[in-house]
Formats: sequence, C-alpha cells, structure tokens
Amino acid sequence: MSVSACILSVSGPKLLPEEFLFLREAQPWGVILMGRSCQSRAQVRALTAEIMEALGREALIFIDQEGGRVARLKPPVWEKFPPAALYGQIYKQDAEIGVQACTLGHHLMGHELSQLRIRADCAPCCDLRQTTTHDAIGDRAFGYDPETVIQLSSAALAGLQQAGVLGCIKHMPGQGRATADSHYDLPRIAATATELQADFSIFKAVAQAAPMGMTGHVIMDAIDPDFPATISKKIIEEIIRGRIGFDGLLMTDDLGMDALGGSLQQRGRRAREAGCDVLLHCSGFLKDPAAILNEMRDVADAAGALDGLSLQRADRVMTQLEAPRAVAIDDLQTEYAELIAPYQSRAGV
Repeated sequence: MSVSACILSVSGPKLLPEEFLFLREAQPWGVILMGRSCQSRAQVRALTAEIMEALGREALIFIDQEGGRVARLKPPVWEKFPPAALYGQIYKQDAEIGVQACTLGHHLMGHELSQLRIRADCAPCCDLRQTTTHDAIGDRAFGYDPETVIQLSSAALAGLQQAGVLGCIKHMPGQGRATADSHYDLPRIAATATELQADFSIFKAVAQAAPMGMTGHVIMDAIDPDFPATISKKIIEEIIRGRIGFDGLLMTDDLGMDALGGSLQQRGRRAREAGCDVLLHCSGFLKDPAAILNEMRDVADAAGALDGLSLQRADRVMTQLEAPRAVAIDDLQTEYAELIAPYQSRAGV
C-alpha cells in the first residue's frame, strides 16, 4: 500500500463520508487532530477508531498538546497543564525538581493522549527564548539558556515516551529569535552564525532522543537569506541534517501558516524538494468542511508518495512506539500536584 508523505487533519468531531473516502484513497502517513475535533473522551476515541478504519492500518494520530496556550484538549474535560516556561522557572530554583516536574507533567499529559489512541505529540518546543522573542513562542519555550532548554526538552521527551507517546522537537533549527508570528508573517532572524550556535546546540543535544522533528518557517540571514528553513535545502542539509545531526523524520510546520507565501501545492513541493520528509497541514484558519477537504487534497497531491530515506525514517518512527508503562496514575497525579503547587502559585499560573 502506497502511503502519502503528509499528515493531514479532519474538519470536526466525526468523519464526514467524503473525508472517510478521502483518507482511504489518499492514505496520509498520519492524521492530526485540531481543537475542532476534540469534544469529549468518548467522542475522540470514536474518531480515532474511525480514522484507523478509514486508513485500514495502524497509523500515527498527532496532536498539538504542549500545555499552556497550546492545548487542543482543554478543561473542563481534560486537565490543564502549565506552559513550558513554568518548568524553566522551577529548574532555575531547583534543577532536580524542575526535571522531575517536567517529566511527570509530560507523562501525565501523554497518558491522556494514549488513552485516546493519540500516540504522537507535536512537543516539546525546543526554541531558545530571548528577551525579544515574539509571543507566538514566548512561554512555550523552557528558558533563556541552552542548558535549561536541553534538560527540560529531554525530560519532556522521556515523560511522553513513558506514556507510550512519541514527541516531536520543534521548531528546527530554532525559532526563539523570531520577532514576528509565522502564522501571519515571515520572521527574519538577523543573528550571526556564531550566535545561532546556541540555538543549534539544543537540537543537537536532543536529536538522538527525538524520533521526529518539525521545521520552523523562519529565515536565518546568516545561513540562507533567501528561503525560510522549511523550504531551504541549505538549512535542512547543512544545519539540521549536518551540524545538528538529526536523522529522524523531519516534518514541516503547518503549511497553512502565511509565512511561506504561494499556494499550498507550491509550499508543499518546495518543502519536499528541500528535504522535508513529510508535509504537515492543519487547516487551522478554516471552518467550512468542504474548504478544509479541498486544502487536504492539495497538500496530498503535493506530497507525493512516502519513499526512499523518508520512508525508512517513517518506518523507524513506528518501531519506536512502546506500550505505556504500567504505573499508578493517581499516585503520579498526586506527586505532580505537590511538586508544582508552590511554583504555580508564585507564578500566578
């Protein structure tokens, strides 16, 4: 069975008949759930089962669940987890507790996902925060120094893995210096090559522990002043694959964001030609199911078949799926709450 080199979304809490047929025909490598598709535990479980039925195989279902502002599963149905920055604040006061809290928090978050048959999370955000960082990243970043981000990103990946969920490091090779929101504009990073080494060092340190990575829609003048990372062959080959040494599956950030310009098909083809293994598209700006389906068709057409090294990387990802660890979740929840309560109250989270 030929699989398409893309991760696509669906329009709502259940598959429409035309979406079921599309998934069966297009065979995207994975499916990502947006907030519009998450209403209740029973509903999400039914939806993920329906997606698997349409695909006719066990595929990865993704979600953006970082904690803080970026959470598709929201209260009161699901627990609210803090933004990454809180773990960074804890780490600065007590590194051991910071790592422990981050691991536990992501384990609990991953547990909620795996119970829904969601086995891949677009997290953690490994970007190095600056005083000028745009709020589009902001408190999604763990901290302002590489060591903090490395230790807590590693903890987040480990916590998710303990729950049977695969993480995806983002936004490669670093979006923390962006002063614009790539949902609407194309950020341009003017940092020197020497300064960017701090950003790259984080991804290099966690590359071996991460089965998947996501590009950032940002231009780095010192590396490639003409193309953003997602469609820059130079950045993907020389920095992400070369200097950082990442050999996992590389996906684009959402192609529906306005930073890239051009049509969806143009964006997708350029990303694949530059070296991205898989195209990610969420249709986050749309509400009309027909319009969403049309966009998905465009992205699937641009993606082409998953083959060669990209297929090998995708197959390797699937071999890294593990069953969730058998643990007493109630005990973990109690331990986690006791760990972070003092820091949450101080931070006003």
